[in-house]
Amino acid sequence: MTLFELSLRNARRQAKDYMVYFATVAMAAALLYSFNGLVFSREINTLSKSMSTLPLVIVLASIVVVCIFGWLVAYAIRFMLLRRGREIGTYLLIGLENKQVARLFFLENLAVGGCALLLGIALGGLLYQAFRAIVLTLFGLPYTFSLAFSFPALGMTVLYFSLIYLFALCRSRKYIRKAKIHDLIYLDRVNEDSAIRRSKKRRLLFSFSIALGAAGTCLLMAGGAIFGIIGAGCVIAFLFGFFLCFSSAVPDFFDKRPARKYRGQNLLVFRTLTAKLATMGVLMAVISILFTATFISEGAGLVFRGLFAGRAAENACFDLYIGTDSDKPLSQDYLDYIRENIPVERELRYSVFQGKDSRIMDYVESGGEDYYRYFGRDPVLRYSDYAALRAIAGYPPAELNSGEYLIHCWPYLEKHLADYTQPISLGKASLTPGGVYTEHLLQNYDTGNGARYILVVPDGAAEGLSVIHHAYAAKTDQPVTEVQFYDLYSIQEEQKPAQSGYDAIHAESQEQADAAAWTALTVFPLFFLALALTMTAATILTIQQLSESERYRRQFGLLQKLGMDRREMAKILRNQFAIYYTMPAVPPVLIGVPVILHMACSAEPGVLVGMNSPGSIITISLGIFFLIYGIYILLAYTSLKRNVLPA
Repeated sequence: MTLFELSLRNARRQAKDYMVYFATVAMAAALLYSFNGLVFSREINTLSKSMSTLPLVIVLASIVVVCIFGWLVAYAIRFMLLRRGREIGTYLLIGLENKQVARLFFLENLAVGGCALLLGIALGGLLYQAFRAIVLTLFGLPYTFSLAFSFPALGMTVLYFSLIYLFALCRSRKYIRKAKIHDLIYLDRVNEDSAIRRSKKRRLLFSFSIALGAAGTCLLMAGGAIFGIIGAGCVIAFLFGFFLCFSSAVPDFFDKRPARKYRGQNLLVFRTLTAKLATMGVLMAVISILFTATFISEGAGLVFRGLFAGRAAENACFDLYIGTDSDKPLSQDYLDYIRENIPVERELRYSVFQGKDSRIMDYVESGGEDYYRYFGRDPVLRYSDYAALRAIAGYPPAELNSGEYLIHCWPYLEKHLADYTQPISLGKASLTPGGVYTEHLLQNYDTGNGARYILVVPDGAAEGLSVIHHAYAAKTDQPVTEVQFYDLYSIQEEQKPAQSGYDAIHAESQEQADAAAWTALTVFPLFFLALALTMTAATILTIQQLSESERYRRQFGLLQKLGMDRREMAKILRNQFAIYYTMPAVPPVLIGVPVILHMACSAEPGVLVGMNSPGSIITISLGIFFLIYGIYILLAYTSLKRNVLPA
């Protein structure tokens, strides 16, 4: 058998023995190819001006992901070298030279990586279509399936994989070329020593690490780059301290409590996990760090998606809206451009006024509602203008009875303002509450129709009130194009030297396009990173577990001879899996949940609602994380159960 044939045989065996690793590497290639496809897609990049930065964002994210997958490949190859050290040492004993064995190991792993790359590119083409469909749906465009092959995307993917594999394999090749037969044969006996042996020192470090974890989580929620960096450092120190202490304390705990050791199935579970948990502190800490980054990345992605969707929904209620930031009149240049270039079905020029006092604003704040004062007094809108705005936005009419006023507000203020029963006085009129409405009415900022709420009063009651700002709203025959939208912005830019502030310009089509673009620019890379982190950490855990198949088989074979039935052995295996896979996942959840909740609650009030509410974001983040993690657990458990439990 030639060296090449031996390499191919070992490559086939290696792929079979480490199928989870092979599948993960293939999926890594698919992810890299599909995202590179987005980078080089002219169709995607021309959807909006904001999408012009997508290639840069994805390339930066890809560099981080390549480093993550590079670490995975390097770890897996090193782990396989450790497990196959006796086999490789035997090759040297029978007369092969170190450089020949190094070339053999290099070629067989290169073959596995090459097959994974080819499979990944084939899957990546389908995955690219899925991402393409998502992006087009975000922009409200129809999707049609079309086979496409991108040579630039292929070139980038091959480059990434070459860097990943050549770096990892060259390190292993260098080690084998210098290794001695004795070192290789006994390589599988080298393991991480128990880091902390003394119980007193372990208890002190454990308590200190818990304090660091709590402090780090609080600092991550404090905001600011400095606090964030310090908080991340504290969290990392906590995870290393926690797992080094906890893992090395497992044998000590049971040795001092023999009654618990021999209770039920504890002895079997304990003996199986002791060798791993007591010597895997560093690895468990690294995996837990990856899971923490995964969970926070997923949560941050969902928060950003909710923010963009919520803001767009509020700002896109009119086909076209222009609002000044002061009581200065609306520029005639806007109106001339609209008349000449944008067919309008219905339009309205109106003013937003300022009431006599801030009693309702004070009431909102007194109820503990999150509110920022954009105005000194309550904003007011004439009923005739309000009725016209509702018609332009496509809402049903709202009736205002004589002697009453209406409140239009964001949904999160509805319940509180519905309980307000006090009259207001405007001039000689005394008005009582008449109802609360909560449709989108562009109430985000001081250039809109009030900030979070506005009072709607009879036209006569608004006479003599001071103007906050002027505005223009229109329903157009066709959506405002991107060119028309930026032409209006050009008019604003030309007026800047003559004015101190700025005008707010909103178009439904552009708001939706911007929300879609920013979702693609932030959410896609964050989920790309989260998926890479989850796959890497779960694969390493699974490789470690599946590598013990032979030892498990011998153990359960002996238990069968001693009279234990298959059901009880399956229960033992489930308990071992539960402990092994739960340990690195618990701290990330305890850290990530408060951080994501704080992130979501720090957004402007009323934006994250419904499926984008903080509670929903936490639930979805946990669901996505444990879905991917659960797939790896299920694959590992099914494979191990089939291979090690007696028939």
